[in-house]
This record gives sequence, structure tokens and C-alpha cells, in this order.
Amino acid sequence: MSRVLPFRPTDPPEMQARAMDNLRYIRQTMEAAGTFTAVSGWGTVFIGATALGAAALSAATHSSARWMFIWLAEACLSIVITFYAMILKARAAHLPLWSEPARKMVFSFAPPMMAGALLTLVFYEHGMLSLVPGVWMLLYGVGVVAAGTFSVRIIPVMGFAFMGVGSLALFAPYSWRTASMVVGFGVLHIVFGTLIARRHGG
Repeated sequence: MSRVLPFRPTDPPEMQARAMDNLRYIRQTMEAAGTFTAVSGWGTVFIGATALGAAALSAATHSSARWMFIWLAEACLSIVITFYAMILKARAAHLPLWSEPARKMVFSFAPPMMAGALLTLVFYEHGMLSLVPGVWMLLYGVGVVAAGTFSVRIIPVMGFAFMGVGSLALFAPYSWRTASMVVGFGVLHIVFGTLIARRHGG
């Protein structure tokens, strides 16, 4: 005669809990596979700090060429900081650095930056340097929004903030050029970098 197993009313809730855990794990895995999460918040904060230093140096010069050189040097430094910080964060979290989302981010971010570099040369040649801060922040914001679609949600928000500051800078007086760079590349990087670090693990 077969053995009759007693009915345990706790089994269905336990099975349901395990199923929900499995679904949650699958969803998180798929989300991680579709987004690039190695954007470094503290690296972004450091970029903001170096931008404040660049602003202090550029504010002390009366040469437009020297002002431009200081900020171009800051742009190169920020690229180095970005990649180094991303490598450190990816290694610490055991994440692939050059994943499909990472490639999509780079290819989305690069065109606005190349357009900005070309426009910078045009503005310099034609003595239109008053437009440089606004165009830089506007195109940087466009690049961040485009690249941020493959990363965490706060990245596109940061991009829209840069677009807003850049739009205002386009209509600001020429004497405000360094102040607008402080607000954009300095303050916004520090604020959003801190939020990224706290919400997304550094």
C-alpha cells in the first residue's frame, strides 16, 4: 500500500517565494547584461574637482588662447580619469569592461564629442570663443544622454542637466564663460558623481 504524504499548507508559499526569487535573479541578470554599470561615481567627482582647478587657472588669465589651452588640457585629463576609474570599478565588481553595452556607450558618446572638437576649431578661427562654453556643455550633454541609454538611469538625467546649463550659457555674457564652466563641468560632475557613487557602488 502506497504511503500517503501529509498535506503541508506551508509548501505553496515556499514554492512561490522561491519562484519569485528566481524571477528576480533572472531579471537582475538580464538588466545587468543590457546596461553598462561600471561608470564610476567617484571618478566623476574627481573630474568635477579638476574642473574647478581648471576654472581657477583660466579665470586668472586674460589670454583667450591660454584659456582655451587650459580647458582642452582639462578635457584630456578628464578622459584619462574616466577610463582609469571605470577600469578600477569594473575590476572591483568583476564586470567586463568592454561589453556590448560599453561599446554602444562609446559609439553613442563619440559623435557629439567629435562635432564639438570641430566646432571649437571653427569658433577659434573666427573669434567666436564666447560660444565655446555653451556648445561644449550642450554637446557633452547630448553625448551623455545618448550613451546613458545603455547605462543606469541617472546618467541621462545628468546629460539633460548639462544640456540645460549649456543652453543658458549660449545666451550668457562673455564674461560669464568661466563661471558657466564651473557650474557645468565642476558642480554638475560633483553632484551627479556623488549620487552615482552612493546608488551604484562607487
